[in-house]
Amino acid sequence: MEVILKDDVKGLGYKNDTVTVKPGYGRNYLIPQGLAVIASTSNKKVVAENIRQAAHKAEKIQNDAQELANSIGDLTLEIPAKVGESGKIFGSVTTLQVSDALKAKGFDVDRKRISFDQDVKSAGEYTATLNLHKEVKHQVKFNVVAE
Repeated sequence: MEVILKDDVKGLGYKNDTVTVKPGYGRNYLIPQGLAVIASTSNKKVVAENIRQAAHKAEKIQNDAQELANSIGDLTLEIPAKVGESGKIFGSVTTLQVSDALKAKGFDVDRKRISFDQDVKSAGEYTATLNLHKEVKHQVKFNVVAE
C-alpha cells in the first residue's frame, strides 16, 4: 500500500514522502493518526504542488538547521547523574536530559530529534545524534558525571 506522509515518522520517512507500507499499518495506524493519506493520483498532484510552493521555505528551514549545527559545533555537555560505586548510574540518561542541557547552553532542540547510538547506563563520554533536518544531522558529545 502506498501512502503519502503528512508528518515525519521515525523509521519510515519524512513529510511529503511517498512510501510503501503494509496495508494494516497504513489503514490501522498511519491514516487514523493523521500521519498519512492514501497515495492516489489526486493526492500526489496536491503534494507535488505543495512541495513546489514550499520549496523556498524548505531551503530556509534547511539553512536554519545547518546554522544551528554550525553554532553547536564541537560542544561537549555535562550531564549530572546519580552514580553507584561501580560507576553505573541509577536509571539512564534520556534525550530529555540532553535537550535540557542544550537549552541551558542556549540551543533549542526538541527531545524527539535526539537519539543515542548506545544505551547510557554508566558514567563516561557518549555521543548523541541531533536530527535537525532530513539532510542535516549533527553529533554532539556529552559526559555523564557523578552528582
